[in-house]
Amino acid sequence: MLTMVSRTGAVHVARIRSSHVDKAGQRHQYESVYLRRSYRQDGKVKHEQVANLSALPEAAITAVEAILAGTELVPAGQPGAMQITRTLPHGAAAAVWAQAKTLGFPALLGPPGRSRDLALALIISRVLHPATKLATLGGWPDTTLGGDLGVAGASTDEVYAAMDWLLGRQDSIEAKLAARHLRTQAGPARLALFDLSSSWMTGSHCPLAARGYSRDGKKGLPQIEYGLLTDPAGRPVAVRVFPGNTADPSAFITAVDLVRTKFRLTDMVLVGDRGMITAARIEAVKKLPGLGWLTCLRAPAIAALAADQGPLQMSLFDTHNLAEISHPDYPGERLIACHNPVLAEERARKREALLTATETLLAPALAAVHAGRLTGADAIGVRVGKVIGKYKMAKHFDIDITDTTLTITRRQAQIDAEASLDGIYVIRTSLAAGTLEPAGIVDAYKDLCHVERDFRNMKATDLDMRPIHHRLEDRVRAHVLLVTLAAYLVWHLRRAWAPLTYTDPEPPVRTDPVAPAKRSEKAERKASRHRDEDEQPVYTFRGLLTHLATLTRNHIELPTGHHLDQLTTPTPVQRRAFELIGAPIPLTIG
Repeated sequence: MLTMVSRTGAVHVARIRSSHVDKAGQRHQYESVYLRRSYRQDGKVKHEQVANLSALPEAAITAVEAILAGTELVPAGQPGAMQITRTLPHGAAAAVWAQAKTLGFPALLGPPGRSRDLALALIISRVLHPATKLATLGGWPDTTLGGDLGVAGASTDEVYAAMDWLLGRQDSIEAKLAARHLRTQAGPARLALFDLSSSWMTGSHCPLAARGYSRDGKKGLPQIEYGLLTDPAGRPVAVRVFPGNTADPSAFITAVDLVRTKFRLTDMVLVGDRGMITAARIEAVKKLPGLGWLTCLRAPAIAALAADQGPLQMSLFDTHNLAEISHPDYPGERLIACHNPVLAEERARKREALLTATETLLAPALAAVHAGRLTGADAIGVRVGKVIGKYKMAKHFDIDITDTTLTITRRQAQIDAEASLDGIYVIRTSLAAGTLEPAGIVDAYKDLCHVERDFRNMKATDLDMRPIHHRLEDRVRAHVLLVTLAAYLVWHLRRAWAPLTYTDPEPPVRTDPVAPAKRSEKAERKASRHRDEDEQPVYTFRGLLTHLATLTRNHIELPTGHHLDQLTTPTPVQRRAFELIGAPIPLTIG
């Protein structure tokens, strides 16, 4: 029952909570709701009860509170009531932007301005939806990223100008990253990883495009090459673009120049594979004080160490799978010999498969000669030459050709000699004794897998850098720089979101550096069950971004003429994703 009184003035809703304990010892909670008017009398604040609202439904009480707070309520479903006039995907863009902000990306890129906003939008867009610049530009009006960063109406010329601006700041950006991740390394040996990859191009007018060794398997197409410098964990630090026919050793000299002259780093050790850091390049690096190397010997050099009772013998591995050796051909260097039985089995299997495949290719020529359909030493030689080198197994065959005969036999002694070294590799380094243990040297060389993973993410898995459509050299370099900076973002996002994705959140510490790396039991369970320990779905990195994009921002028009923006209610996964990157869910970006 409502009890009314005659006093006038503003009123408010008061919620009074009380409790009592019954005879059984149970505590009961009560809430009474009153419509009250407050006034001052004799210097004291007094309350007058206007009505008792306790018997009303909670929705009605909430409505009364909203009305008294000045909110204008509109009946649901009434024509002309509240309308959602625009819904835009928001969560994924907001999450990537939040990670970029945490990493200091705006300041890293350069001073505030239109070009920086466009460059940042291009980098974030590459993480969200890899596409051509024209497609990215056309999609900005349909995301909160475009509107909030003020780039939705950008022109093509503005985007290209922003790319040119970013390329002009490449040295400054990379110097900051090097100071952050290379200069701050602790310990006597500071390591940097370097490797080279390639991507094919469209068109035929870019001076950088050339035909070379394609790491993408796109033979016959023009390509560019690019070298990536990272810290030991694989964080991209710097990138350089080369013509498509550049050899690995030439690219390594560029990495040396970066470290010495651009970043002014000393006491650094560059880690690269055996095709990158050749003997000739090592001799050049020896003349540069403060720089060291860590790489692996090629097969002929390993065979030389094992020949004539050399220091590399299988007895070294009777009790351990690695041993430190020395040889006069490598003065002042350390050699770490390793034996991996799993690798030995795989190499033996692969060799036999390639030998068999080569013999299969040669079988039709043998049959044609024996049947008399193919005669003449020259014709037979041409036929054999077309296929003998396809699998690079020609060195393991003896071929005898006459005008009427063809004989092909395996060089079994040579095959056995090569097989005796299966699973053995030798790491060479300039690191002095005491700076890094043999196991640490093996770990450092195996860390090159992090650069290979970066290349996979840049080219296919996450960022889809290829094919490259730009024609001007500087635009190609700017495109590769954009993708590299996006890869830097992805590196941090993948680690932050490991609990929600298939990424191993707690990789096991290597107890045996030579043995193959293993995933944790938790990661194995996620991979097999597609659910985490809380029975929640596990996502791929791209799948998680897709789920985050379903967190939309709705533009709402009120019948009063007012408007507001409101986010949909986040799912538990979306909330967790933002928690893992240490950021609240923002209503706007920027």
